[in-house]
Amino acid sequence: MLWLALVVVAISMVGACQPQNEQSGSPSLILATTTSTQDSGLLDMLLPEFERTNGARVDVVAVGTGQALQLGRDCNADVLLVHAPALEAQFMADGNGARREDVMHNDFVILGPSSDPAGVKGMMEASTALTMIADAQALFISRGDDSGTHTKELSVWKTSGIEPTGDWYISAGQGMGAVLTMANEQQAYTLSDRATYLARTLAGAELEIMVEGDPMLFNPYGAIVVNPEKCPNINAELANQFVDWLISLPTQELIAAFGQEEFGQSLFTPNSEAWRGKWRR
Repeated sequence: MLWLALVVVAISMVGACQPQNEQSGSPSLILATTTSTQDSGLLDMLLPEFERTNGARVDVVAVGTGQALQLGRDCNADVLLVHAPALEAQFMADGNGARREDVMHNDFVILGPSSDPAGVKGMMEASTALTMIADAQALFISRGDDSGTHTKELSVWKTSGIEPTGDWYISAGQGMGAVLTMANEQQAYTLSDRATYLARTLAGAELEIMVEGDPMLFNPYGAIVVNPEKCPNINAELANQFVDWLISLPTQELIAAFGQEEFGQSLFTPNSEAWRGKWRR
């Protein structure tokens, strides 16, 4: 599979860097995360601060959530930042994670061309909108990559009672940025996290938000430290330091500010226990 080959290449590149990093005396961390945290620009803002304050390097492998969790199972990552609660719960129940923490959330939106051939713009119920898209056989591009976004899309199709098939439904097997490019070029509908969509509008994306605000489209992110009892090769100490830093109030405030200047809104809403406690005082 293409995604597996790309992941193997990415891990090989990370591994190739390890000896040089060890010689320099700087600890390193392998973060397996979703394409949305990468494509939105969030990691470009956050990680240099962690690296500076901790004297460490973070090597990022950005893939779908399902693939990131598999990297954890295979002991090929130290820490995960993902967004598929049911898959995360199973990962923890199977003993693959030593710790999971809430980090942040945003939401998913259904996007489409301004012509809106299925007539779904302004709808509040995502499953009804997908039903109308299927009935119209309007072009829809799916991530098709076992990511958190793909998992959410499938759950909305299931709620609608439809199993999407046919020439109008394209399973891309690509990350969110690539799928947004495809949908924009082909004037198709797609499901995206809001952060990546907004970030892509700076690059000239022309798709519009058709459906938003359905509680079903809620999109929480969690950080998981891979279990060192199953994976003794991981850097558990640094992984825990990273998660502690990620959920701390100063970092949560950085997350809250991300996107405000460019879009007038936060692309992610902080959601750690420390952040929630701040507002309960």
